[in-house]
Amino acid sequence: MKTVVVLGGGITGLCTMHYLQRQVQEKNVDVKLVLVEKNTYLGGKLHSAYEQGFIMETGADSIVARHKGVMELVKELDFEHNLVYNETGISYIYTNNELHAIPADSTFGIPMSLQALEESTLVSEEGKKEALKDLTMPNEEFTKESSIGEFLTYYLGEELVQNQIAPVLTGVYSGDLHQLSIASTLPYLIDYKNDYGSIIKGFDANREQFVKAANKKFISFKNGLSSLIDRLEETLTDVEIIKGVATTSVKKLGNQYSVTLENGTVMEANHVVMALPNESVQSLLHDESLNDYFEQFNTASAITIYLGFDVPDNRLPADGTGYIVSHNSGVICNAATWTSRKWKHTSAEGKLLVRLFYKSINPEYERLRMMTDEELAAVALDDVRKSLGIEEKPTVVDVTKWIDQMPKYDLAHREALQGLVKELEKNYPNLSIAGCSYFGVGIGACIQNGKKIGEELAEKLS
Repeated sequence: MKTVVVLGGGITGLCTMHYLQRQVQEKNVDVKLVLVEKNTYLGGKLHSAYEQGFIMETGADSIVARHKGVMELVKELDFEHNLVYNETGISYIYTNNELHAIPADSTFGIPMSLQALEESTLVSEEGKKEALKDLTMPNEEFTKESSIGEFLTYYLGEELVQNQIAPVLTGVYSGDLHQLSIASTLPYLIDYKNDYGSIIKGFDANREQFVKAANKKFISFKNGLSSLIDRLEETLTDVEIIKGVATTSVKKLGNQYSVTLENGTVMEANHVVMALPNESVQSLLHDESLNDYFEQFNTASAITIYLGFDVPDNRLPADGTGYIVSHNSGVICNAATWTSRKWKHTSAEGKLLVRLFYKSINPEYERLRMMTDEELAAVALDDVRKSLGIEEKPTVVDVTKWIDQMPKYDLAHREALQGLVKELEKNYPNLSIAGCSYFGVGIGACIQNGKKIGEELAEKLS
């Protein structure tokens, strides 16, 4: 009997096992399946906390519904009855100590029409005029491997990018736009520019798909994202799941692998899937010849803080779901989600729940990371007081630190990944790397990555 070991019980590792188990059951393949997770719970960055009627997501707060494979997985798990969708409303940018609405007819802050450009209160008349050069300037030098920051600034102007687009995209991708490629962020922008002669015209021509996607764009579940993880675990009936035990080494033994756990357990595996952060993969393989590749994958950090109040949610602006912070502001946070407004299920009694984000791109970050949870809560409370006028003390505080655990898909990422995969195929047959460090930061991308690996493994085993 062959053995497959998946290291890492996050969404990628779980989906790898889900699709692998399904295939081997259908094909009646005799194989032993083992999943190892160092935490006492599964899910990785998908984890829900519960307190005083609030549901707080300590990692990702939702899943993009339209991503290929997401709804397919939900249906396969017979979990549709638990779905909840985000409430729609205005997203703001907080600048000069005021909330400015991001024009509704825009995507990632990029105007999809001339009217949306005109309606922006974040850009001066001069800045709007500069953005119009996008309508006439052809693309003669940019490719999908170019910097998205340089590309957008060249055609839409410095002011529009800095005041309206950069705060949004930086918040999504946790990095300097000038160090992020178009391919790793919004690859269709090049196609729009080349096919329509204009980024704005390209959006306008494809408006229907963006309007459709904006409706029911994000999903969660009645009892939080952890309930999806629990459902996945329930279905893995033919998988041995080991929780609360870290892996200490993975060594190649001929065409097999020896996997050692911290409790002294040693497993021999015919196939190993490492659905782990890049630094963990590097440490476990301990192969100096691969270090040049591993060290090119960069990470960012984030601190997130939930504040729950014994005040009604309607104290917030009636039409908003949160804000992103731009420059010239008196608050320290990078962004704030009005969670109880955006996700009604997170507050059983309709009380105010706010989540604030402090990222490593924040000029105050090094000072913040040295603070205690109590000190961080005080900073967050001051930001809420300044930006939203909430003076009451919170009844619930939840602080989560993701230090060097947020992958950054910068300009070096693609080349490093291609090189690493090539070396692993040559020197580590039947070993796969997986997960957000390498194949996409979104949950949908992780689901697809897990599905691909699981089905490919099943094909090899049958």
